[in-house]
Amino acid sequence: MKTLSSILTSPALMVLLAVGCTSSYKHVIIVHGILSGPNDLQTLSRFITEEHPSTKVTVIDLFNNMESIKPLWKQVHGVGKVIQRIMKKSPRGVHLLCFSQGGLICRGVLSVLPNHNVHAFIALTSLLAGQYGGQKTSFMKSYYPSSATDSVYFLCYNKFMQKRISLCNFWNDPHQQVKYLKHNNFLPLLNGRKPHSKMAEWRKNFLRIKKLVLIGGPDDDVIIPWQSRFTFSDLSETNDDLFVIPRRPKHKMVAMEIKLIEKPPTCSFCQYDTLKQCVFF
Repeated sequence: MKTLSSILTSPALMVLLAVGCTSSYKHVIIVHGILSGPNDLQTLSRFITEEHPSTKVTVIDLFNNMESIKPLWKQVHGVGKVIQRIMKKSPRGVHLLCFSQGGLICRGVLSVLPNHNVHAFIALTSLLAGQYGGQKTSFMKSYYPSSATDSVYFLCYNKFMQKRISLCNFWNDPHQQVKYLKHNNFLPLLNGRKPHSKMAEWRKNFLRIKKLVLIGGPDDDVIIPWQSRFTFSDLSETNDDLFVIPRRPKHKMVAMEIKLIEKPPTCSFCQYDTLKQCVFF
């Protein structure tokens, strides 16, 4: 397994962490993932300040640890208010560096804030297309037993649980897409799978960013399918263990779709085959 130092000092990721900062450094805002808090990302924060001493870095101190399982719209609005306050003090723009579930929260914030000044959105091993599986990890074991993957939709796809637990907001069961689209009130709305009146507005807001950077790999042992880090669309499943991306790599599909926009953000997709989520702690 690569160490934090070897991964973060690689030329590609060094460029990503310093994205757009060659002439002056923008404020970096870090958003933690599920069942974690700001203390868990101090290594990452320290690395940035050591490499670029004049960079301001803020790790969001909100919805920490068990509070992080609260419904995602609640977290989007809460984190969004904090980010707005930081942006007002940073008129030249900010970067968002968002880890795991934090990537979904940042996606929501970027969609609902009409006048944000986020320059780069960097998603570190984020489940952008949702989760289905992963019960072998300590993270998923805290939610449900290993034999229950096929039954989680019974728990999640209803109004009651959608308003109470973040797992249900990003649970994307490929075998239950009708129920997923009908009852999930977060992910299909955010990713444009379920039509709604604010789709055009959210898309316009999100595309205010100048750079989109998606980082991940197949070996972090948490996010299943691992390709969820590289797409805002849905993946398909051929059997209980193998997820496939139809036709072409989804990250290429995202890039192709974004290129159709008049002023598209620059996109970077970084796959580290031995990257594990724990290296950022």
